[in-house]
Amino acid sequence: MDAPLVQLKQVWREYPSGEGTIAALKGINLEIARGEMVAIVGASGSGKSTLMNILGCLDRPTAGSYCVSGKETSALEPDELAALRREHFGFIFQRYHLLGELTALGNVEIPAIYAGATATARHARAEAILARLGMADRTGHRPGQLSGGQQQRVSIARALMNGADVILADEPTGALDSRSGAEVLRILDELNAEGRTIIIVTHDMKVAERAQRIIEIRDGEIVADRPGGAARARMAVSAAAGAAPHRGRLARWRAFADRLGEAFIMALLAMNAHRLRTFLTMLGIIIGIASVVCVVALGEGSRQKVLANISSLGTNTLEIFAGRNFGDTRSGRITTLVVADADALARQHYVAAVTPTVSKSSTVRFGAIEASALVNGVGEGYFAAKGARLAQGRFFDADSVRSRALDAVIDENTRRTLFNDHPGSPLGQVILVGDVFVRVVGVVAPQQSGFGSSQNLAIYLPFTTVQTRFLGSTSLRSITVKVADDAPMDVAEQQVTRFLTQRHGTKDFFIINTDDIRNTITATTETMTVLIAAIAVISLIVGGIGVMNIMLVSVSERVGEIGVRMAVGARRSDILGQFLIEAVLVCLVGGVAGIGLALGFGVIFAYSGSNFTLIYSTTSIVAAVLCSSLIGIGFGYLPARNASRLDPVAALARD
Repeated sequence: MDAPLVQLKQVWREYPSGEGTIAALKGINLEIARGEMVAIVGASGSGKSTLMNILGCLDRPTAGSYCVSGKETSALEPDELAALRREHFGFIFQRYHLLGELTALGNVEIPAIYAGATATARHARAEAILARLGMADRTGHRPGQLSGGQQQRVSIARALMNGADVILADEPTGALDSRSGAEVLRILDELNAEGRTIIIVTHDMKVAERAQRIIEIRDGEIVADRPGGAARARMAVSAAAGAAPHRGRLARWRAFADRLGEAFIMALLAMNAHRLRTFLTMLGIIIGIASVVCVVALGEGSRQKVLANISSLGTNTLEIFAGRNFGDTRSGRITTLVVADADALARQHYVAAVTPTVSKSSTVRFGAIEASALVNGVGEGYFAAKGARLAQGRFFDADSVRSRALDAVIDENTRRTLFNDHPGSPLGQVILVGDVFVRVVGVVAPQQSGFGSSQNLAIYLPFTTVQTRFLGSTSLRSITVKVADDAPMDVAEQQVTRFLTQRHGTKDFFIINTDDIRNTITATTETMTVLIAAIAVISLIVGGIGVMNIMLVSVSERVGEIGVRMAVGARRSDILGQFLIEAVLVCLVGGVAGIGLALGFGVIFAYSGSNFTLIYSTTSIVAAVLCSSLIGIGFGYLPARNASRLDPVAALARD
């Protein structure tokens, strides 16, 4: 004799009640053979629905044994139970439990998606089943556009999609008029005639009398097990007669891709159904991503502007001064820093250019205008070393230095002070510096000084001229060394220090490394960027928490949908994937919108008249997209995990 299709032995199902428990099922013993049509009847609260949930693997017994085709279900993992529901059971619910976002065809296809059927195969089969049930012209309609009888037919078609051995019908006519109810029962008769096992849970004895066998349950116990009114013989037709066509073993990646595509579509539908909620969820991500991208762009723009300003001072330069530091009172008496030192340094392999410098404060006059100015004696390479640019005229050359020429280059402050009211160009004009007449040959364009803009007047003469005409000394105030591009600044500084110490016999000088200034300012800029970015990251975290909260709300609102999907065979990973995809989509769309907002801000900023621009980093934009994805995964995981671990029967009960 063949083993029964389903077999229950001493099955109990208890629920917590206060400090104790209440038994919904008490020691149930039941066997149902393949191909039977069985009705389970009883009053409300008798335990018949609990029994059906256990039979369909939606619930587990508290005690006892339940076997399907000889397989003990208590030892199965959640995904193995899902496989049973997907491959062996088909559910017809009293309240239909159709997904409102999907069409009739889409609802019917769901079990086949989780079973790994190809899109073409499942479309064809779903259309064939709906056509057989008289729904060929309603496949594109959503549940809200169908009558109760039509929705129940869609529910029946869904139950048949994977060729289920057992059809479990919970009050299949309870919500239908008599005509629709009779049509549903006729369909169940036909399915049973094809060899499927039909289990109907009902309180209507007229419905129960259509079955071959009636099992009556009261207070959680079976009180009667008798033949039905039809008393027909058990059908010998193979249960495979109405099963789905043989599909073969599909590649795992294709099945996974189909399920992923379904989850993606459902995520889009859910987002579209709650557009305002979705936008508010995205808002935190949009603000956070836009803040991060803008801060990085502002920081990079500021850094480039600072570096450009520093470059205008002359990059890769070492300033060598007499004395131990700026405050050394003996520095004026130290005369060991001489032109010979500059000439010797110029021959070093790491030096690109050297210029001696001397200086003296003096009174400068032109016509009736008199002002104080700093007279700088420099070499012909000074202007290149300092990155100076001409506004007018020319710089003096090596011949001017050798001949102690009275050629002067003035800065913009001097030009404005002496020649602002004088028509024409200052070039060729003779000015009195101290007691010496000099001719203006060039005007230097304005540039930043190392410590901010200076309002002092500056006049540049050959250092030989200043030494002989103004100072009467061959000692130097400083030497400016431009380091070769391929030489590290710190190494060059060490070499200069060692070289001059050996020449002087002592270290009677100090060096200012302009690279140190650049590094300090750059480090300060980067620190500020990191600080502001940290604030932006906080806004991202706040946005992520908002995503998590909204996803938790979404899970609570869609418990019924989760229950339906589990009932038709969805694995835990399918539910987890669906909600994770939704969270990631929300964050990705928010991230892209945030990047768009940041770029738009850059356009507005460019037209605001600022003296520097935002410099966007491709790395920061890619990082922002990845960050938004990680936020979706990180903050969406907990709600998605909660959804995947819902008990199917509890989820269906809360719909």
